[in-house]
Amino acid sequence: MAEIPPNHETGLLSEANGKSSLGQLAALFLRLGLTAFGGPAAHIAMMEDEVVNRKRWLDRQRFLDLLGVANLLPGPSSSELAIYIGQSQAGWAGLLLGGACFILPAALLTAMIAWAYTRFGSLPQATGILYGIRPVVVAIIFQALWRLGQTALKTKVLMIIAVGAAAASLAGLGPVWVLLCCGTVVLAKRSVQRLRSLPAVFGFVPTAAIITHWSLGNLFLIFLKIGAVVFGSGYVLLAFLRADLVDRLHWLTEKQLLDAVAVGQITPGPVFSAATFIGYILAGGRGAFLATVAIFLPAFFLVAFTGPLLPRLRKSKSVSALLDGVNAGSLGLMLAVVLFLARAAIFDLATALTAIGSAVLLLRFKVNATWVILASAVFGIIYSGLHIR
Repeated sequence: MAEIPPNHETGLLSEANGKSSLGQLAALFLRLGLTAFGGPAAHIAMMEDEVVNRKRWLDRQRFLDLLGVANLLPGPSSSELAIYIGQSQAGWAGLLLGGACFILPAALLTAMIAWAYTRFGSLPQATGILYGIRPVVVAIIFQALWRLGQTALKTKVLMIIAVGAAAASLAGLGPVWVLLCCGTVVLAKRSVQRLRSLPAVFGFVPTAAIITHWSLGNLFLIFLKIGAVVFGSGYVLLAFLRADLVDRLHWLTEKQLLDAVAVGQITPGPVFSAATFIGYILAGGRGAFLATVAIFLPAFFLVAFTGPLLPRLRKSKSVSALLDGVNAGSLGLMLAVVLFLARAAIFDLATALTAIGSAVLLLRFKVNATWVILASAVFGIIYSGLHIR
């Protein structure tokens, strides 16, 4: 399918094709929820491939704007992006359906693993699956960087900002600070004077709830608070969970917490599904349901509030400059993630060939990322089972 032609006056992509049906929306995000391994950067890359490149529901500039705002909001960024896409396609129904269909498969898989964990006392082995999938994740993120960079990095200044964002992230600067710095640099470059008029698009951080005893209501409040204030990756989530559930309340042990985050990473879909695992350990099926709803609920409210404002905000020169900087910074953060993952995922000839082969299939032959992931998972299981390393 031919590329969407650029608008030569604005440098942006012209409008993509129209809306999707609710059935199409549900089918896409259910499939992504079942196959999107690798964390938020990989989820975002797969969404870009589907909704921009294949289905043409959004143009790349619109996708980048949604991604930029999702990165500024607290909560799970890839889940918020799914909710934004659903809202853009089908309003309130799409908002609920897009988010729920992306989150539900991960929550159900995590609950099943939690059942096995409480019954047998350990996590199922997933070494072979991860061995095959991790190099593919690197290729998928690289594919998205290549395509989105052609739209977002319109000037040398934005290219430099993206590289600087990657360097700052690798040096340990938090993602929110990286994005705010990138947006501010572009505002300063364009000599915008009315900085105080910019709307705030990220929430305040409430003080910790005073909770000292166990109850299902308190479990819900703890995860509601975490979902409303956590920025960044699963590692940031780990810090919040440890502070509340291990150190302050003593509801979990260190090992249980690490196992919960590990389950969130080895299952497809959002890493925040670790909340499902913890809820099940603490209170069975009811606890899993309440923890899952609570940690994702703020994302739906934040998207519902900010989504309708985005088209109007983009028309403002000040906010447009901020979004351009944030979009460049978002790609810089993805670059930092792909470099980090490549170091961990590519360590022998088989993983190197998997990564290169996946990149060729994705970029040259346009093979759907879902099939590449599934094939690599099967390869990893067979390869690991034969003990050929």
